[in-house]
Amino acid sequence: MNRTDRLYALVEELRAVAPRPRSARWLAEKFAVSSRTIERDLSALQQSGVPIWAEPGRTGGYCLDPAHTLAPLGFTVDEALAVMIALGTLVTSPFRDAARSALRKVVAVTDDRSLAETAELATRIHLLGQDRPQEAPPVLARALRTGHVIQIAYIASDGTATQRDVEPMGFVGKGSDWYLIGWCRLRSGLRAFRGDRITEATQLDERPPRRPLRVEDLGIMHGILRMVGPGETSL
Repeated sequence: MNRTDRLYALVEELRAVAPRPRSARWLAEKFAVSSRTIERDLSALQQSGVPIWAEPGRTGGYCLDPAHTLAPLGFTVDEALAVMIALGTLVTSPFRDAARSALRKVVAVTDDRSLAETAELATRIHLLGQDRPQEAPPVLARALRTGHVIQIAYIASDGTATQRDVEPMGFVGKGSDWYLIGWCRLRSGLRAFRGDRITEATQLDERPPRRPLRVEDLGIMHGILRMVGPGETSL
């Protein structure tokens, strides 16, 4: 977790328990940093205007005024449920850590009444997937964002193990499976690597020019590809 994300998470952690305090030691253990780092972070938040104060004593700690935090988002129950379902589909993807973080932020700024109704409805929805021991390594998502070459250990469908340097170009999701689309330097061509078959992934220092990714180059035989994001369209 980078510092920006940690600062946001600190505010939401204090908001969730407000007006009760959290000690610097407790927060340090939660975020896997030192108490000094937490104290610096809280000081930075205070200086930026976030209403955090310290309560002295053995049971004291840092408190946040809940009346001065982010206003609730204008999600309807149906919208909040849709967001929760969408983020839940990413549990086996390289984006699962970001999805969990995003869900925590949505929950933190959604009004209590809507959140309670959404949570009850969510217990009635289940996602059917395959029981796989391996998930796509999160480093794949970071490599796509930064454009760095990644070195992967890959096991093909026939059990053959190889090590390859890959230039990440994109991802294709199909059910519970996520495929890294990249330029394989071992094969000198475009390849798709199923995430759960990537047993190791390391980001290298090299950052080559990003290759264009055209849908026609993917050679999809079955199904329809859709873009994600605003203005979603079928390809």
